[in-house]
This record gives sequence, C-alpha cells and structure tokens, in this order.
Amino acid sequence: MQIFLTSPRELIASAWRNRSLIVAMTKREVSGRYRGSTLGMLWSLFNPILMLAIYTFVFSVIFKARWNTSSESKTEFALMLFAGLIVFNLFSECISRSPNLILGNTNYVKKVVFPLEILPWVTLGAALFHFTISLGVWLIAYLILVGSLHITTFLLPLVIVPLLFLTLGLAWFLASLGVFLRDVSQIIGVLISILMFMSPIFYPVTALPEQYRGLIESNPLTPAIEGTRKILFLGDVPDWSQIGSFTFVSLIVCWLGFTWFQKTRKGFADVL
Repeated sequence: MQIFLTSPRELIASAWRNRSLIVAMTKREVSGRYRGSTLGMLWSLFNPILMLAIYTFVFSVIFKARWNTSSESKTEFALMLFAGLIVFNLFSECISRSPNLILGNTNYVKKVVFPLEILPWVTLGAALFHFTISLGVWLIAYLILVGSLHITTFLLPLVIVPLLFLTLGLAWFLASLGVFLRDVSQIIGVLISILMFMSPIFYPVTALPEQYRGLIESNPLTPAIEGTRKILFLGDVPDWSQIGSFTFVSLIVCWLGFTWFQKTRKGFADVL
C-alpha cells in the first residue's frame, strides 16, 4: 500500500519535485480557458475592468458609498474598491473551483504515479495569473489618475503570500471533501457570495457600527484586503501584528488542509 506523507516538509517537497508539471499544467489551464474565443487572453484584462466599472457605478453613484478619506472622488473610490476586489477574486477563484478539482480529473485518480496533491497548486497558479493582470491594471490606473506609486508597493508580497497559503490549505480540504460530498460545490458558491459582502471590499471597516466590526475583522480576508489598500493606495505599512497572526493561521490551515487531503486520497478511487 502506498503511503502518502503529511509533514510540512513534504508539502513543500512535493511542489518542488513536481514544479515543471505544475508550471506546464498551469499554462494549459490558463490558455485552455480562453481557447476558441475571439479575444483570447484579452478577456483576462477586460473582465476585471468591466466588473470594476459596474461595481463603481452601483456603489459610488447609486448607493453614494464613500471612503473615510479627504477626497470624495469616484476615481479614489474605484481604486480603493478595485484593490480589495482583486484580492477577493484571487481567493474566490481558487475556492469556488476546488470542490470539483478531483471530480473533474478522475482519469488522474487511477494513475498511481500522478501527484494529485499538485492540482490545487495548478488552480492557484491560474488564479495568480489573473491576479497579476488585475494588479497591473490597478498600478497603471494609479499612475495615470493619481501619480507615482508608493514605495510601500514592494511590501505587497508580505500580505499576499499568507493569503496564498490560506487559499491552498482550503483548496486541499475542499478538493477532498468534494469527492465524498457532491453538494460542497453548491454550498461554496453561496458562501462565496456571502463572503464578498461580508468582506471590506465596498466599504472600510471603520464605516461599520462598532458592534459589527469584530465580525468583519474575524473574516480571514480582512487582513489581506485592508493590508493591500494600505500598501498600494495609502502608502502605509500594514499592521504587523495583524499580518503576523494572519500568517501563522494561514500556515496552520495550509498544513491541516494538506494533511486532510493526503489522509483521505486513498478513498478517492473507491468513490469515483
């Protein structure tokens, strides 16, 4: 019987051993999504711009939403909103697809030599591609509409990397759970929609009544979203204690998700 290791060292070692395969499958994942479309890869650029325009119009024009800053311009609102939205989209793209990762690749399950644990890495890689495109759009828009970028922009990985570990851990857990409980994908779709409005994307945490701030601050996406805004738009350093706690929790979730996946993968073939 094959033994699947669950140590933190194996988590990293598996990704390193299969790095070429992960890169190849990520490229195929990204290109395959737009294969056959007239605009091709340009959709990865148009989609975030279109959603930004819609959300900005709805919240800043119809609902008159504003940020607690000196400026009340729609340009500022759009940039603040977009900064939060690209972080959320990175998370939601991976999580929403995770329950069907094994179900959509049943041919790999029968292959004993195929490293199933890399599938969440592939999904994360594709989401990172779209995140990078959206971030590039944001940076160009800021340069055009506001001016030079803040030096704190280089601190962005300190906020995003913990989010990647958190996302990866949840992806492993959901990929496994989706094999045994087919309703997971439907449940996750609903939870992602709820999480969008329970995250400080369209509003700052300070805009909420005091009794509700604890609920939003307990959201695992809040440190990443708020930290990204501070770094990119305000030019401030993130809350180091918050980022430290976020990183610790993310690493624990990542390892637990990997352990769960390795422990349960033996039953995939029987279910499928």
